[in-house]
Amino acid sequence: MKLVQPYAYCSLERITRPDGVRHYIDPDTGKHLPSITTILSQTADHTELLEWRERVGDKKADQTRDDALALGNLMHEHLENHVMGIPRPKGNNYIRLLSRNMSDKIINGGLCHVDEVWGCEVPLYIPGLFAGTTDLVGVYKGVPAILDYKTAKKMKLQSHKVVQDYICQTTAYAMAHNFHYGTNIETCIIFMVDRDLNFDTFVIEGKEFYNAVVRWESRVIQYYNNFACDK
Repeated sequence: MKLVQPYAYCSLERITRPDGVRHYIDPDTGKHLPSITTILSQTADHTELLEWRERVGDKKADQTRDDALALGNLMHEHLENHVMGIPRPKGNNYIRLLSRNMSDKIINGGLCHVDEVWGCEVPLYIPGLFAGTTDLVGVYKGVPAILDYKTAKKMKLQSHKVVQDYICQTTAYAMAHNFHYGTNIETCIIFMVDRDLNFDTFVIEGKEFYNAVVRWESRVIQYYNNFACDK
């Protein structure tokens, strides 16, 4: 893959409120912008998650969440370092070894098809609406795309609702990129790997992309109608 810099990406100040909700500072207005993941979380149906937490108990649920967060963060670090050509994280404990093996799956099965990298961990926003940071922007198999990395405990158990939220997330990144940089990105790529090292690539394009735009806009409206507060 080739590293190029066709766009001068801006930086965004990110804050976490006392309630744990992540926001960004809108550089145009100084107001708080909800993160894309915040909007998706606030407007999601958490019934299944709450039922699972009740079954396993708070202690196990919290440990499972923390382990998944640590694994996801390490895998993202592996992949970003690989793309940038710098040394990847080391270590021999379970989470560190698993993160390396999972990232290798994405490198060998997904990133090998990336022709150009325009940016890693790219901050994107639409003024007054939302902001977020996408894992990768570049060219995938000859097509400009937003690319994102996801982990799963078991690929076959990954719920349809969760995958649809991932699709909305990447679509929101594409919309923000097009807004600021005059691009016409209408392809999103999700590389997903589970702890058994099963790997899959989700390609969102054409009608599926436009349907995701409609779903995302609906979620943004729902958020501002029900959850937003002025800052």
